[in-house]
Amino acid sequence: MREGGKITAAVLKKVLEATHPGVALSELEKLANDEILSRGGEPAFNRVRDYKFATCLNTNEGVVHGLPTDQKLVEGELLSVDLGTFYKGFNTDSSWTIYVGDQKKAPKSKIEFLKVGQKALRRAITQTKVGKQVMDISRAMQKVIEQGGYSPVDSLVGHGIGRKLHEDPEVPCLVLRNRSPELAAGMTLAIEVIYTKGSPRLRVEEDGWTASTSDGSLSGLFEHTVAVTDEGPIILTERS
Repeated sequence: MREGGKITAAVLKKVLEATHPGVALSELEKLANDEILSRGGEPAFNRVRDYKFATCLNTNEGVVHGLPTDQKLVEGELLSVDLGTFYKGFNTDSSWTIYVGDQKKAPKSKIEFLKVGQKALRRAITQTKVGKQVMDISRAMQKVIEQGGYSPVDSLVGHGIGRKLHEDPEVPCLVLRNRSPELAAGMTLAIEVIYTKGSPRLRVEEDGWTASTSDGSLSGLFEHTVAVTDEGPIILTERS
């Protein structure tokens, strides 16, 4: 998974660097697919039943599972890139949301919105330790998101990951119950910060895949695959 995580991280970095106004989502999809294959991996997402793509690409109010269409990006949009690699029998998964266009001209409100998601992910990873519970990770995300004035999504979760892309335990973005599974050395988790600028309620678009905010508010998505070890958390998808 450490080797596969390096592929996921490198490919995600390539896609983010290729993101600019005028580029089509389908172009970013092709780039991700080709880069994963060229590095000896297999796109993890197109191993999911009925899904045919290497990426999920969402803009603005799109939260997760967006299809990489021929839609061209526009200056000022937010783009969430989610992708994964299947390598030597194991999966890794990572996502990131960025501002499309000149960062220097970006509205402060959008930059602050993205900074909160990144901070929430960092805080969540610090709680990924032997003896902690899953809800400690969830609580860390929830606290940062809500302190920023935003809403953690309660209908989507991070997850365990390994031989399967989605495994137990579920890792919510907020505390949903009083107890949760205890973390043990050797566990690997896809920790996902999924949040919105407005209501956390979602709707599924006509394509049957894309989940968007019900009120049209902006959404953010930040994710790393993290290993639980006796020495502390190891981010397997950290970009160089």
